[in-house]
Amino acid sequence: MTKNYTFTIYSNDQTGILNRISAVFSRAGLNIEALSVCESTHSGLFRHNVQVSCDAQTGFRVSQQLERQIEVIKADFYHQDEIIQQELALYKIASKSMLEQTLAEQIIHRHHARVLSMNSEFTVIEKIGKRAESQALFDDLSTVGVLEFVRSGPVSISKLMTTESLQEDMPVFKQHATCESENGQTVETSS
Repeated sequence: MTKNYTFTIYSNDQTGILNRISAVFSRAGLNIEALSVCESTHSGLFRHNVQVSCDAQTGFRVSQQLERQIEVIKADFYHQDEIIQQELALYKIASKSMLEQTLAEQIIHRHHARVLSMNSEFTVIEKIGKRAESQALFDDLSTVGVLEFVRSGPVSISKLMTTESLQEDMPVFKQHATCESENGQTVETSS
């Protein structure tokens, strides 16, 4: 059964890696619906979030093929229920619409969006949320006139915590303390 999956791919910072990653999806006959790339928490490693529709077996096969790429460190895929995902959307409307009508202001408030920038010619509105939410705001703002609209790719983080990942992260949580004993010697403790 075809479902929406998000692939999280960690790679080294190498020229052409994005081309090689997209080629794996292309060879599998998958259309990339959304893509975002950013630096990861580790220096020199990049995180690629790739959203596609496929079945679980194809997703598993593609993640294995991705990990065979020399520059790819790790590739996982998650169903939409296993991640927390947000997008950023920007809308440009005429400032005249904002000043002459209260409708635009009501729409912005109802959708929990915010005015990012305003000048005499145009107003830029920002909405962070799920794709359906940003689309609903676009549909409502269309009644006052949208001059320009842009939406980022999804940024996601996994809800799952495996014992393997917890063990890898444990040294970060350990605390070391030094104190002096009664005889003046330094004693190191860890918790």
